[in-house]
Amino acid sequence: MSPDQIAQIDAYLQRYNDAPLPAFSGLAPAQMHELLYDPWGPQSPVRLRPELPAAVLDQIPFLRLTEEFLRIVHRDGFIKLTALGALPGKYLHELYGFGFIREESIEEGYGKLHRETDAPGLSTVHHNAVLAGLLRKVHGRLTLTKNGERLRQPAHRAELLRCVFASFTKKFNWAYHDGYAAPTAGQTGWAFTIFLLLKFGAEARPLRFYAGNYQQALPFLLTDFPATPWQTPAEQLLACYRCRVFERFGSWFGLASIEAYRLGREQADCLVSPTPLLSQLFALAAH
Repeated sequence: MSPDQIAQIDAYLQRYNDAPLPAFSGLAPAQMHELLYDPWGPQSPVRLRPELPAAVLDQIPFLRLTEEFLRIVHRDGFIKLTALGALPGKYLHELYGFGFIREESIEEGYGKLHRETDAPGLSTVHHNAVLAGLLRKVHGRLTLTKNGERLRQPAHRAELLRCVFASFTKKFNWAYHDGYAAPTAGQTGWAFTIFLLLKFGAEARPLRFYAGNYQQALPFLLTDFPATPWQTPAEQLLACYRCRVFERFGSWFGLASIEAYRLGREQADCLVSPTPLLSQLFALAAH
């Protein structure tokens, strides 16, 4: 192959990678690649804003609960975990009492907070703090790391958010608390969902809109959902996407809300609305 032919192929690939595609909701393949594989990088179409004032950070439930968790560990010196490695009941009730992350079953009265598994939000804060290097487990005790001690200081709140958010999106397994077959649905391409919310969130849109755009961009995720007599893979993906992305990720970080189920209403029709906090935390990069 001649140098001219190689140059022509390179030029074609460059044009393809830089051309917006409907399948990616107007993003180019190169931009989609950044969202999938380097969402925090300088070329990502979605950026976490550099200035994060206290008034913005105060609105993030997951951050606030993490801060209280670190404060409690500092206060008590350590937390003695149960034989199963979970938080004891008194700490669960103290953390739940702040009201930052609520569980529907507990709030509606058909569930009780007996174990850590009864409150996925609390459990996730616990495990994510360890994955983020803020806490460590040694001989059944949970203690602060040096970095955890540093980042719990008020002057480092924005850095703490970046640390917690990066750990939640990169290290924590979003499938941990549910029974869906797909191991990475929702978590794969999480930054693409942020892009969709920023681009199309001026008005409330049905879940099917966001799930449809997500499925269109990442169709390979459908293969993780086996067809059943009562649900297609696409219907399973939509339900999983709702649970992991909006009922947990979006709610826990205060980024979006989704309409509750109502009698006679398909879950695909439930409306999704970005919160004002979303645009205070994230922005679309100018390209």
